[in-house]
Amino acid sequence: MTCRERLTAGTARLRRAGVPEADWDAFCLWEAASGMDRGRYLMEQNEEPDPGWVRSFEQMLEKREKRVPLQHILGTTEFLGLTFRVNRDVLVPRPDTEVLAEQVLKDFPDGKGRRLLDMCTGSGCLAVGLAALGHFQVTACDLSGAALAVARENADKNGCKISFYQGDLFEALPPQKFDVIVSNPPYIPNGELSGLMPEVRDFDPRMALDGREDGLYFYRRLAEEGKEFLASGGRIYWEIGWNQADAVKEILKKAGYLGLRIIPDLAGNDRVVTGEWTC
Repeated sequence: MTCRERLTAGTARLRRAGVPEADWDAFCLWEAASGMDRGRYLMEQNEEPDPGWVRSFEQMLEKREKRVPLQHILGTTEFLGLTFRVNRDVLVPRPDTEVLAEQVLKDFPDGKGRRLLDMCTGSGCLAVGLAALGHFQVTACDLSGAALAVARENADKNGCKISFYQGDLFEALPPQKFDVIVSNPPYIPNGELSGLMPEVRDFDPRMALDGREDGLYFYRRLAEEGKEFLASGGRIYWEIGWNQADAVKEILKKAGYLGLRIIPDLAGNDRVVTGEWTC
């Protein structure tokens, strides 16, 4: 079989397994197995591939057929143009979360000298991205020690100096004030977890998904506990579920935050809430 025939067969296997974007995933796996980029593939598609490539491709296809996330198979993913290591200890960074980071960068075109906290950092994608691209002085916190190990590795790989703390939200942090607090907290109501896509339900850590009964537990805590860590005029930026804007906005309004804005994602769904704290 030629390279093209192998890739075509692999794509068909993923389609039969119900994998979304089977064409894209199949090529990403072929690229990882063979080392071919798109240009080289087009030149060599009618040639027979190296048997070692085929074995590697088949092994990766088998995992993806079982709905193991593409990012877990490859071991890395892209976020804000940077490369991040991912595994089952962290939530896979998604384009929706880039909306949050991009809004922070838009509101603070030069973060130099600004102190930023990333709460529930997970893989560290927000912390690292905003340190690298926004030049903020970044602190990051997570309850999971395993997640923090991944975040530290990602900070090192991307040349970022970040202060990491492990604890239940703000409890591990020494008293200090931040200009910006960002968070992509768990926000899925626990009754909806079983209905998530297999890639999320079976492979992302549950503690990074479970927002308790109504999905709003962590927003309530972040709103109240975060006041003690925000400088006057400091801003919060949180990722939210597509149908949570009104509820989260009300939480912030009751807690005394001002200048509330909702930012949509590329699909037009409500995705980020931001507000200002004035002491």
